[in-house]
Amino acid sequence: MDYKISDTVPGPRAEDTLPESVTTAVKIVIVGGFGVGKTTMVRSVSEIRPLTTEETMTRASEDVDHVTGVEDKTETTVAMDFGRISLNERLVLYLFGTPGQERFWFLWNGLFDGALGAVVLVDTRRLEVSFDVIGKLEDRGMPFVVAVNAFPDAPRHELAELREALDLPDWVPMVDCDARNRLSSRDVLLELTRHLQALTLADMETR
Repeated sequence: MDYKISDTVPGPRAEDTLPESVTTAVKIVIVGGFGVGKTTMVRSVSEIRPLTTEETMTRASEDVDHVTGVEDKTETTVAMDFGRISLNERLVLYLFGTPGQERFWFLWNGLFDGALGAVVLVDTRRLEVSFDVIGKLEDRGMPFVVAVNAFPDAPRHELAELREALDLPDWVPMVDCDARNRLSSRDVLLELTRHLQALTLADMETR
């Protein structure tokens, strides 16, 4: 019996189909240390069913994964998370969440290819895990915004204090957010797109 491809390979779900009005697609990377909420943000804001690569954490990883402050975490991203959000009828963001453990950071190079900008998620309980992440972005010359994820038991600080602690220059946007909340996560992405637009305009003016 002859089979057609359409008979054996399902097409995209109707809700995953990209609207015909879309004219621009931008790749964005969501980065941060282990357990800062990257997967949560992708899940909360994605308009399509997100792809995640979470695996159960085992005792074998205890000596290499630093879980101080997130002892209750039972799963971790081992490759990437992927989602999509339409900011308007013409602009779509493709979201790639990176793994947080340093032993998986070698995957970052591929995930950053073609990306225009990044969101750095920060947990105020463990600011130290953000230093190397921000340093990597600065070394790559990747534009980014910093989003302070509001964990229920996290200490509260003024953004100016956190900016100083992270040694961030004034031109890097910094915002509060709740990665569990779709609107809050969307606002972080809007802040990044405004930052990218401002950098583009500034670059055009200097030419």
